Amino acid sequence: MSAKENWTEEMQSAYLYQVLVEVETDPVKGTLFKRLGEAAGAQAGIWAEQITRHGGAPPHEFHPSLRTRVVAGLIRTLGPRTIRPVLAAIKIRGLSVYAGAPGAVGHVLPTSVQDFGHRHKGAGSGGNLRAAVFGVNDGLVSNTSLILGVAGAISDPKLILLSGVAGLLAGALSMAAGEYISMRSQREMYEYQIGLEREELEQYPDEEAEELALIYHARGADMGQARSFAQNIIRNPEHALDSLAREELGLNPDDLGSAWGAAFYSFFSFGIGAVIPLLPFFLHLHAAVSVSAGLAAVSLFAVGATLSLFTGRQALWGGLRMVLIGGGAGVVAYSIGALLGG
Repeated sequence: MSAKENWTEEMQSAYLYQVLVEVETDPVKGTLFKRLGEAAGAQAGIWAEQITRHGGAPPHEFHPSLRTRVVAGLIRTLGPRTIRPVLAAIKIRGLSVYAGAPGAVGHVLPTSVQDFGHRHKGAGSGGNLRAAVFGVNDGLVSNTSLILGVAGAISDPKLILLSGVAGLLAGALSMAAGEYISMRSQREMYEYQIGLEREELEQYPDEEAEELALIYHARGADMGQARSFAQNIIRNPEHALDSLAREELGLNPDDLGSAWGAAFYSFFSFGIGAVIPLLPFFLHLHAAVSVSAGLAAVSLFAVGATLSLFTGRQALWGGLRMVLIGGGAGVVAYSIGALLGG
């Protein structure tokens, strides 16, 4: 970016930090954002000096853009915790203070420099299994409801099978496309922000170290210790960029997998669930609609029982609840189909 664009971004950040100070009820977080705003203003001054040093006209008074005013309005109405991804994309730092539950001041502080680059590895290791179970559940409920809805209107097994296959493909492709766009957008945002951090580390490493120290001080570390940690981190570019992404932007690079991988994963997990109620029609079984409904009920119970592993609830209740929810959706779909088909 040009020096003028960098000046505008820093002034925009300073403006939004002031809004954060106005709405933040926690004095510790408020102090952090006030100091980060002062740091952004100082960095804008560095860019202004660079502009004039190269013969450019000094920047005029800053006027927030429409986008900046919209973000400021979202901060005031929804609160900063709710719009963390928006704030990260618009270069607001210190967002790791909102990483924990409301009332907490971020996640656990590191105890050594090595902790900064490695303490998050392995986090959320059960996330893929949980996502797979939910994907199967989505495919199972949506396609069972579709099949029962069509079965309520017509009795031709071939048309029901065709409708179910179409529902499987449409749902799986929709899930895959949504996951791809979501993951790709998240990665693009991360790559853009980390690129900005890399530039800032080259331009003013001491100021970046001070910002990082302010964040850890706001989270309870002694200021002297926080500065010592930050200075040691900044000396290692790999640790520095990783830590700045986590602590200033609230981003976790370990969470950013392949967009194509996420798309295929969603496609197949949804497809597995969606194909279950279709099996009786593929096999040309007698009373295929009833068998399909029974097979779906058993599968819903299994999904609900599996989800209890993540909720800590009893497996029996989890399975029965899922059968009631999915069964209710199927009954509604069949009734509407019968009404329209009649």
